Amino acid sequence: MFEQVFKNLDDVLRKEAGCASELDYTEQSSWLLFLKYLDALELVKAQEAALEGKKYTFVLDPAYRWEAWAAPKDKDGKLDHNAALGGSDLIDFVNLKLFPYLHGFKQKATSPDSLEYKIGQIFGEIKNKIQSGYNLRDIIDHIDELRFNSQAEKHELSHLYEAKIKNMGNAGRNGGEYYTPRPLIRAMVQVVQPKIGETVYDGAVGSAGFLCEAFDYLRAKPNLTTRDLKTLQESTFYGIEKKSLAYVIAIMNMILHGIETPNIVHANTLSFNLADVQDKDRYDVILANPPFGGKERPEVQQNFPIKTGETAFLFLQHFIKMLKAGGRGAVVIKNTFLSNTDNASVSLRKLLLESCNLHTVLDCPGGTFQGAGVKTVVLFFEKGAPTRKTWYYQLDPGRNMGKTNPLNDADLAEFIELQKTFADSPKSWSVDTFALSEGQGYDLSVKNLNGNEAVVHRSPQDIMDEIALLDEQSAQVLGNIRALL
Repeated sequence: MFEQVFKNLDDVLRKEAGCASELDYTEQSSWLLFLKYLDALELVKAQEAALEGKKYTFVLDPAYRWEAWAAPKDKDGKLDHNAALGGSDLIDFVNLKLFPYLHGFKQKATSPDSLEYKIGQIFGEIKNKIQSGYNLRDIIDHIDELRFNSQAEKHELSHLYEAKIKNMGNAGRNGGEYYTPRPLIRAMVQVVQPKIGETVYDGAVGSAGFLCEAFDYLRAKPNLTTRDLKTLQESTFYGIEKKSLAYVIAIMNMILHGIETPNIVHANTLSFNLADVQDKDRYDVILANPPFGGKERPEVQQNFPIKTGETAFLFLQHFIKMLKAGGRGAVVIKNTFLSNTDNASVSLRKLLLESCNLHTVLDCPGGTFQGAGVKTVVLFFEKGAPTRKTWYYQLDPGRNMGKTNPLNDADLAEFIELQKTFADSPKSWSVDTFALSEGQGYDLSVKNLNGNEAVVHRSPQDIMDEIALLDEQSAQVLGNIRALL
């Protein structure tokens, strides 16, 4: 039933002039889903309080609760069409009253960790793009069919929402930056093995796929106590996200997975000065796929010891700094990071090898990330001791991957098994990383010692970027020559 509801939502949103792509469909579904969920959560809390002889104080005022403006019911529990807003009245209420009211919670909240603050953040970051009150009425009616009462219902909804995020990732217009293939995330989680009581952090949280998968991994542990469950809810998972749409999706995704008030901050992770990081700020586990190819302003670069405009390189410095001693990290990065000869790349590899044990490199095939032509690797490292040896695994599913044939869990099963003992195989080998001298530029290139050497094909964008850089350098040289003449 829920699957049909989601299909109906998209069918209506495709008719809406204000929504042009899967990104818009997911965004607009998200704020409505959030309000429906919030209504269900408050009703459960009110019932629990009543059973204990207590009175529950609702977060939302009566006029702004779901069943007041979105889905008022008659005495038979059916939609009261006479009381339900529609047309321009509905649009005016949402745009002029509901959103300003909800945004105001940010100022009223006592703590950034509170539900009130999250409400204020969400409704300060997004806008209602649905222009037709009749379309909005249809969408609300479909969402009102959803139920969040049982864990099974939440589980089904989380799967459907993940499917929406995946579709959004395949839709272009930078949608892919919000979606990392879940089989890859699950493999990363299984290698890093977070434990109850440890903190898990993603400073480039996107749709919160890493945090959700880590939660599912820990939630499935046997014999969890009430205290364990409270720890998972309140003090295990942390993230930061810069973009408004991703921030909203991350919160909704975590809620649907079972975390009521996610510890997600809306901010630019790279704006924090690494010199200010203290032990209390650090985490036990870091799982992330930071955006690559972006450029940061010079003033942001000043927050980092290794100056570079490449966003992913700044994030990697951030993650190394944010790990506790003995902490474990798994980070996706472009494979060219392993061999680039520019000063920033060499310096960053040196930092990684000297401050962390880079014990594993997973070489991912082209097509791992839908809609992105770049080849990537996953770096697995532990902070606190320098690297002596690095184990490489060359993932080869034996097929060309694409939207209709994506990466799956079976593709990664051998990697997970062999990684436990760093075993050699036709696809895996170890390198005495400590022997890499400064004169070799700490080159970490993927060169299969047990099979054919990997052929690293550079993407057209990498080639174009290098041409542009060379053109820029040539222009500077010519300018200097002219200045001397």
